[in-house]
Amino acid sequence: MECGQVLPDSLVLEIFLHLPYDAVLRAGLTCRQWLAVSRDEFLWKELFYSYYRIPRAVPRHPAAVSWYREFKRLFDCIPCVEVQTLREHSDQVLHLAFSHRGHRFSSCSKDCTVKLWDTERPDGNISLVHSTSMRQYNWGYTQFSQFNAEDSLLLVSGVYLGPHHSSSGEIAVISLENYTLLSRVRNKPYDVFGCWLNETHLISGNLHWIGNMTSCSVLWLNKAFQDVESENVNVVKRLFKIQNINASTIRTVMVAHCRRHDNPDLLLDYEAQSQAQRQKGQQQQQHQPLLFDLGTSGSEEEEEEEEECYREARCHGFSTARLHQPTMSGLDHVIKSRKKAGSRELEIETHVAEMMGRAHTKAPDDSLIEASECGEGEDKTYLLFTTGSLTYSPHQIGIKRIKPDQMTTSEEERSSDEFFDSLDHVIDIHGHIIGMGLSPDHRYLYVNSRAWPAGCVISDPMSPPPIAEEIDLHVIDLKSLREERRSLRAHRAFTPNDECFFIFLDVSRDFVASGAEDKHGYIWDRHYNICLARLAHNDVVNSVAFSPVDQELLLSASDDSTIKVWRSPRMVRLAQAPARPLRPRNLLSSWLSRNKNSPSASSVSGKP
Repeated sequence: MECGQVLPDSLVLEIFLHLPYDAVLRAGLTCRQWLAVSRDEFLWKELFYSYYRIPRAVPRHPAAVSWYREFKRLFDCIPCVEVQTLREHSDQVLHLAFSHRGHRFSSCSKDCTVKLWDTERPDGNISLVHSTSMRQYNWGYTQFSQFNAEDSLLLVSGVYLGPHHSSSGEIAVISLENYTLLSRVRNKPYDVFGCWLNETHLISGNLHWIGNMTSCSVLWLNKAFQDVESENVNVVKRLFKIQNINASTIRTVMVAHCRRHDNPDLLLDYEAQSQAQRQKGQQQQQHQPLLFDLGTSGSEEEEEEEEECYREARCHGFSTARLHQPTMSGLDHVIKSRKKAGSRELEIETHVAEMMGRAHTKAPDDSLIEASECGEGEDKTYLLFTTGSLTYSPHQIGIKRIKPDQMTTSEEERSSDEFFDSLDHVIDIHGHIIGMGLSPDHRYLYVNSRAWPAGCVISDPMSPPPIAEEIDLHVIDLKSLREERRSLRAHRAFTPNDECFFIFLDVSRDFVASGAEDKHGYIWDRHYNICLARLAHNDVVNSVAFSPVDQELLLSASDDSTIKVWRSPRMVRLAQAPARPLRPRNLLSSWLSRNKNSPSASSVSGKP
């Protein structure tokens, strides 16, 4: 239908500016004039900022082609449509992990199984490929899994049920070629989880209590399997040994491979781009995160003997050998010790531990921070983990650089006059950390935390401040080792400090997603810092995972024992659209197709 230009373009544009986006799109179907005005860039810029409620100081995404297409991307390419519900688990589903090629994903559950799923079926549905139960190895449940870089091995972390009802952790390595168990490694505490350092080596933890509230965390480098031709070669090596005070422990280890040449998938420092140098000094004064150079240490000869026995046992029987200890896990040890010790005795212990730490801990690596600030230096590998110094609840991000000569177990263990390793850098989050995730390029670390009240003072390490129900999603730039002041918020959690559990998050090129205790998963846009979707479950959402090859595919796992598959409205439309006939690829084939029934066609083809 064509209509005359009754109104000038400027007046039509002024009318469109007062309409919602859907009315503008419908009006654009009226006539050619209105269609042209309905695609006006100024119009869609105004609709974009008003609809998504984005501060106008935030510029358009640097990769965006137009405001109209950017509006459509945020509206149409978010994986928010439930397309499938997987019900093969019989208990709470705790964690999801995609393979690097995106063709498989794994799931861990309170039913003590790890399941593998296929994402490349012709009909587009996801199907179960394999399921392994870990109960035969005396596990209580599986809690975390991770594919190695070649997608040939699967690391599975779980809770091992030891003697006297104690619980520790264990890591299993499963071959994805024939689903055989290659090795088992102890892991204490179990919420260290473990992670891959490279294709063949993984990192695990061990914890030794050396006082009522003082402990030592040892991080081990383990080879995933014992080569037949090198049975006498070491398959385990102590990587770092770090003292903990005030009942804190190292948890949630992960590895970040930070490249020298900065080519991030997305830059989040647009505030610095827009406001530039004039506010730099003021922001540093007002928003500089608390930095701690931890120098805490301490040990006993029994620990060295225990580690030596463990090292020898691993070298001679790595596949399934474990050294059983009548130990207590987590805070049970601290609670029992506090009943026997007075508050004055505990204060003296902490004071002595700090003094011993300063005297017997290596100095931090200053080159890590200096090189990061100036943006120079070689590629770096960082070990990231949660820790603490004020209370048992994890409230700090510890950063330790892993040198190239430390990345294999075949070399001799390094010698040192100092007994403990220091942390190269620490960032205090000022709250209980309940989740961490890396961006695909390993430039940014996203951290879920529940904040402490502003200005709170911790006088008793066993009585941390109350935590907020709102979850803050912090962003840490691993290039500058500083926190970006752009916290995301929408999700909530309700359990108190002493019952607070981990909620896994995931990051894609453009989005970040997280679970929550309010029975929803959430998706934010990384550039605009806004919440785009809520994904409903019937219980707590423990984990989410983007496909690494298609960020319009998202999985969510819940205490309701289900895994939900979410796709974008755009992908759902494409899947439901009828198949289109293939177009001729060139002029010759097009001509042959049109004339295949004519007499001339047979002569061209050479047929009689």
